[in-house]
Amino acid sequence: MIAVCLKWVDQRPAGQRPEGIGTSQPEPDSRFAGVSAADRAALEWALRCRDAWPDETVVALTVGPPAADAVLRDALAVGASRAVRIEAAFSAPSRFVARCLAAEIRTRLDAQNLVICGDYSLDRGTGSVPAFVAAELGYAQALGLVGLTIRSPDNHGADEQGASMAIEALRRVDGGRRDRLAIHSPAVISVEGSTALLRRAPLRGLLDVRSIEVATPAIAPEHPTTGTTRPYRPRPRMLPAPIGPTALDRVKVLTASGTAAAVHGDPITLDPQAAADRILDALAQWSYLQP
Repeated sequence: MIAVCLKWVDQRPAGQRPEGIGTSQPEPDSRFAGVSAADRAALEWALRCRDAWPDETVVALTVGPPAADAVLRDALAVGASRAVRIEAAFSAPSRFVARCLAAEIRTRLDAQNLVICGDYSLDRGTGSVPAFVAAELGYAQALGLVGLTIRSPDNHGADEQGASMAIEALRRVDGGRRDRLAIHSPAVISVEGSTALLRRAPLRGLLDVRSIEVATPAIAPEHPTTGTTRPYRPRPRMLPAPIGPTALDRVKVLTASGTAAAVHGDPITLDPQAAADRILDALAQWSYLQP
C-alpha cells in the first residue's frame, strides 16, 4: 500500500493571508486553497510507484475540515485508489496531525506501507510532519529527497505480508553533496517540489463520483496554548557594565570597541589657534590630511 499525505493550505503569499488570533490560524478561503508543489510531487511519485508496482494501491490522506475534501477529489481524479479525510481543525499542531495520520495508516492499511509526503507545506513550512509520522509508526525515514528511481519489488527479505517496495533516492546534504540511499518499505519519505510535475487528470477522472472516506481521530485533539505569536528574535548578548569614575570614562569604555583607550585621548583646554593646530596634527596622523 502506498499512502500519500496531502495538506490543504492557503496558497496566497504570507503577507496576503488573514492573521489568526493567538497561535491559531483561520481556515483558508477555498478560492485560494490547495496543496503545495511538494505535496503535488509526492502524489505524482505515489502514482508512478503504483504504475511500476501494479499490485499496489494509492491512498490519499489529509487531516482537516470538510473543505479539505477538495484536495482529495483532485487526488482521485488523477488516479488515487482511495481518499481518506481525518476530521480535525485546520490549525491542528503538526504532532497531532502526524499522530492522526499514523493511526489511520496503522489501522486501515497493511504492514508493508510506503508513505510519501511533501517536503514542507506552505503555511508553516517546518517539514516536521513526515518525521513525526515515521516516529509514530516506527518506520525508516528519508526526508528532503531530490530524486527517486523506482525499482521492481524485491522478494528477498520480505515478510509473509508480501514483497517490499524498493526505491533508490538522492538526498541533499551540506556542501552541495548528495547522499544516495536504498529505501525499502515500510518507510516514510518526503520529496521536494521540483522532483516531479503532477500529471493532468483525464476526463474520466474528473467525472469520477467516488466518495471520500471520513474518519474520526483516534486520539484527543490537542489545543494550542493561547497567546500572541511573535517573530523569532535571538537572545541579546550580555555585556559587562562599563567601569570608570566619571561619565566620560564610562562612555569611552562603551565606545572603545576593542581598541585601546589611549586612542580617545584626554580632554585638554587650549586657545583657539593651538586647538586648531592640534586637530590638524591629529587628522594628519590618522591619514585624513597630508602632513
